[in-house]
This record gives sequence, C-alpha cells and structure tokens, in this order.
Amino acid sequence: MNADAVKMLQGRYCNSLTQYSRFVTREVFIGDVPMGGNNPIRIQSMTTTDTMDTLGTVEQSIRMVDAGCEYVRITAPSIKEANNLAEIKKQLRQRGYNVPLVADIHFTPNAAEVAARIVEKVRVNPGNYADKKKFDQIDYTDSQYRGELERIFQKFTPLVKICKEYGTAMRIGTNHGSLSDRIMSRYGDTPQGMVESAMEFMRMCETLGYYNLVVSMKSSNPQVMVQAYRLLVQTMVAEGMNYPLHLGVTEAGDGEDGRIKSAVGIGTLLEDGLGDTVRVSLTEEPEAEAPVAIAMVERYAIRSQKSKAESQKLELASNHSSLTTHHSQHSPYEYKKRDTYEANAFIGGHMVPRVVVDISRANLKDPATLNAAGYLYSPLLDKYNMAEQSVDFVYLGDSLPSFTLPGNLKQLYNYATWQKLANKTLCHPVFTLQEYIADDANRTSALNLVRITNADLDSDAFGLLQMDKSLVFVLETNELHGMADQRAFFLKLEEFALDVPVIVKRSYTFPDHGLSTMDHGQSELKTQNLQLYAGTDLGALLVDGFGDGVWIDAPQVETNVITSTAFGILQATRSRISKTEYISCPSCGRTLFDLMITTQMIRSRTSHLKGLKIGIMGCIVNGPGEMADADYGYVGSGTDKVTLYRGKEAVKKNINSANALDELIGIIQSDGNWIEPA
Repeated sequence: MNADAVKMLQGRYCNSLTQYSRFVTREVFIGDVPMGGNNPIRIQSMTTTDTMDTLGTVEQSIRMVDAGCEYVRITAPSIKEANNLAEIKKQLRQRGYNVPLVADIHFTPNAAEVAARIVEKVRVNPGNYADKKKFDQIDYTDSQYRGELERIFQKFTPLVKICKEYGTAMRIGTNHGSLSDRIMSRYGDTPQGMVESAMEFMRMCETLGYYNLVVSMKSSNPQVMVQAYRLLVQTMVAEGMNYPLHLGVTEAGDGEDGRIKSAVGIGTLLEDGLGDTVRVSLTEEPEAEAPVAIAMVERYAIRSQKSKAESQKLELASNHSSLTTHHSQHSPYEYKKRDTYEANAFIGGHMVPRVVVDISRANLKDPATLNAAGYLYSPLLDKYNMAEQSVDFVYLGDSLPSFTLPGNLKQLYNYATWQKLANKTLCHPVFTLQEYIADDANRTSALNLVRITNADLDSDAFGLLQMDKSLVFVLETNELHGMADQRAFFLKLEEFALDVPVIVKRSYTFPDHGLSTMDHGQSELKTQNLQLYAGTDLGALLVDGFGDGVWIDAPQVETNVITSTAFGILQATRSRISKTEYISCPSCGRTLFDLMITTQMIRSRTSHLKGLKIGIMGCIVNGPGEMADADYGYVGSGTDKVTLYRGKEAVKKNINSANALDELIGIIQSDGNWIEPA
C-alpha cells in the first residue's frame, strides 16, 4: 500500500463515517472467481453433510450454487476427508459446476496440507491450527512468547509453501470463542486479541512472500464482531496491508433471530464499505443462507454505482487516500452509550432504548389491535396483560381510539390533534421542527417529541430551538445511505455538546414484484427484508451506543412483525434483553446430531427464560469456545452423546442425547435460574 495512503488512513477503519465509500482491498484469486479489489461482494456458504458422503456433499453443493453461492466451503477434520475433496471436486466438475471449493480446517495441519493441493482455498483458525485452548492462564515472558511464535511459524510454514506452489488462497479465520490460551493470556477475551491472533499468521505469510490471503473476525456477539473488524482494518492499514474481508456472525441461530443478528453484525460493516465476501450462518439448510446474504449485499451494489465517481477521486494505488475529517471523541472500537438526560424519567439517560409502533392505520375500535404491540387483551376480563415484548409508545397520528388503552402505555399524537384532546394523560405530542419553534405557549406535555433530520441541524430553524429536558428528537432520513446520514446527526450533536435523547426512526416500503398483495411468499420476503434492513440500519447505530429508542415504520408488514423485529434488534445489539438468546451453530459435516431439530426442541422448553443465553453446538470444534459468553451450553461430544456446560465449565460429560435436555434444565434449576412457564 502507498505510504501516503497509510498515513491518511492511520487511526481510521473506513473511508467515510458519513457517506458510502467501499474500502478497496487487494484482489485475491480463488480459482477463477476473484475477491476484493473492485469485484462484487461474493456470496458463500458451507455444507452440512458428512464430507465422506461424496454424493450427498455434491448434491448439497449444487443446491447451494443454484441458490447463489459463489464459493462452497466443506469441512476437512482429518486427512481422509481432505483426500475425499478431490472426488467431490471431480464429480462437481463432471456435472458442470466449477464453483471454487474451500476446505475448513481445525486442529489438523496435515489435513490442511493435503487439502491445499486439491481445493482453491483453505480456511485455518489461528486459535487452534498450531496452538491450543484449554482455558489455561499462562504468564509468558517476551522471550517465551517469541519462542511460541517461532514454534507456530515452523508448523505453519509447510502449508504456506504448498499454497504458494499450487496457487491456493487461504483465509485466516479468527473466532472470538476459540482464541488460544496464549492469546487469551496476553490480550484477554477482547477484539484486540482477535486481531492479534490473525495478524501473527498474516505477518508469517508475508515473511514467506505469500499474499493470497483473506481475513475474518467472527463472533456470536455482533458488537464484538464489529469492533474486531474495525480494529483489524486499522491495524492492517498501519502495517501496509489491505487484505479482503470475509464477513460473518458465527452461531447466529435460525429464523428471525439469525437474520437480525447477522444483519446487525454484517450489515454494520457493509454500511462502512467493509467486506468482500459474506457468509450468513443460519441453523437452517445451507441453501437457505445464500438468498439472505444476497438480500443484504444487493443494497450496496446500488450505492456503489452512486459513489463510484467519488471513490475514483479518492482512490490511490490499491486503496483510498482520504477519509472523513470529523474528529469524534467516540471510539468505534469499544461500546459506550451516548450520554443523554432522562426525559420525563422514561427515556434517555440510563433507561433501556424504547420501542415505538405505529397503530394509526389499525382498527382502533377493537382493543385486540394492541395484541400486536404486546398488550394482550382479554374480552372476558376486559383487561390487558403485558407480553415480554410490549412496546413503550404507540403512535396514533391523527386517529383516536374508541377503547381505553392500558394505563402504562404512552400514546403519541400529531401536535394539532394532541392539542384537541380533552384528556392528555399519557398522551404526548409529536411536532415538526417548525411547529415546535412557532408554538411554545401550548406545550403542557412533560414529553415533547420533535421530528428532525440531519440536514435540519444546519438550518436557521434549529438555532431557534429552546432546549429543555422535556425534548426528545425523532430522527428521520430520506437518504439512500440513511445509516451514515443518521450517524452524522449523532456526531454533530456531539460537536454541539447536546445531550437530547433521540428516537431513531426508519421507514420502509418494498416492491410487490407483480404478485398479489395476499401472496404468502411475498409477505415472507417483505418480513425478511425488514429484519435485514432494519437490523442493519438501526443495529449499526445501536452497537455504537447511538439511540434511545427505535421506531420502525413499514406499512406493508404486520404490526406484530414490526414489534418483534424492533425487540430483536435491541436484543442482538445487547441494548435491551427481552427473551432467551440462543447461540446456535449453522451445522456442518462435523455435527453429531440434527441441529435444527435439537435447537427447536431446546427452544420449545426454554424460550421463557428471559435474558438467559444458551449455546447449542454440533461438535467440540464449535464448543465450548465458540459459544463464548453463553450461560449454558449443549455440545455434541460423540454419536448420540452430549456434554453440558455451565459457562465454559463442562459439568456433565458424554450423557445420552435422549436425556440431555432434561439434564440441562436440571442444571439451570439447581442454579436458581429456572422459572416455570406461564
């Protein structure tokens, strides 16, 4: 990388915090499908079949390619599986599929050396390729640490030389949960430790003159993942590197949770122009992953076209030469919630982010309308029961309900309508900026919400605002790159030293693709896209501590879906916990039980344990390390055998899988963390 580019990028992790600009990386060839540089963001996934099941693996690979995968990863836990990659590759080629194959390696350098002669790319995990993890704390002297690096270098060198000889690419894939004892002892369980784990191997590759590298920083915690990738880019640039980035949230889970968690992690980085290939890890069939990844990536193809001219102006050698010059005190490498005051003792300050849902278009003659907002109406008792995910505000606009709302649910009305209400208890006005400035005499609410955009901060009207601690901003945007526009708003508030709480609002409409509006598949697609887009747009702000509330406006999507999506985003960003969290691996050829069925079985009996984190891992490779911060773990340890964990401690080993869930519940009960389902 050009020295001037390094100097300009020093201390930064992306080209711009306030507009879309893709970070240009080194081009790396994986077979005949190059990655990085100016190539499209590539889509990939991983097989779940036994690698020795040649036909099953070939058939599944074909389904993955047909679904949109541009690379197919296959596990090679030992030499026999590595050798069988040749037969899998041969049969794929015979059937007209030239997709590059990636061998996934853990623990076994000899398998990697075999696979590197066969497939187009190998993935190694620096945490367990030539290192160990026994959760031991070791105090190394500097000379001892260098000695360990020399030992690893000697063990790693043969693979690098084979990759050079055969033109094979390599991914250095760090996982948060499988950092070696050596790294943990020196750097701790931190993003810095993740980065250094990869950088050590990358430096070794460069010492050997090998540059055909891709890098990843995966975690089941999107916040940790985002921080690690950002720190990786900053560190790479400081050392003159710009290798392509493989993005993924490991063990994201299934269904809504898996999609939202993936969007928060992957989408946040894509918003910053980072990422050259994406794998969405869902506890579902692998061919279900590619369409999700494609839906996320397609948004940036549009933005790339619009930012191409600007990017070309900034491009210098193989990277960009300038960055946004905003000097923020906010660190992108660690979480810190933005400091705000508490408005009406309800929003801002140390309060959890609040959720707003629009019911202005709903049937306001039926109290059951509020079921979708988490207030469950009983006609027999004429009362409401609050669900775990009950919203904090309902927006009614200019509509008036003909039934009594719950006594703890705040209502929002447009200012003109609010003025006319006879009873304003729990009712609060939503102003335009002009309305708020023009009419301060009639503000009797303890909570005044003002619609605002980033552009408004530079207007004369904003300068006329009278600040008091009843004020809450509702931040809106119409920009194509809306997250960056809204982030710029928060950075300006920081410059102005304003501590006003902010509800982040995003509005979404989706094309009908010529289908009936009643089409079930179309409804599912809109639901998924809402989860992915809102997960990205709102999650990217929340992981940085920006936002005291969320408001998702999506008229084409059912209100209950909007409610669930909002709470799912807050859960994924660790901003507000409202349900049990499952850290579930996506399954692969190493998995020792049916992961999808097992996950649903565990979920069916534990989903009421709000705030608990349960890891469900198919094999010892993905546990216990990969479930990192789970409270409890259910890990395959042999055929029909399961080992149960409390945190990182194995408390029951190799028990029969038929009894494993009951045993897990017993452990939770003995710890005092069990409650009976309602």
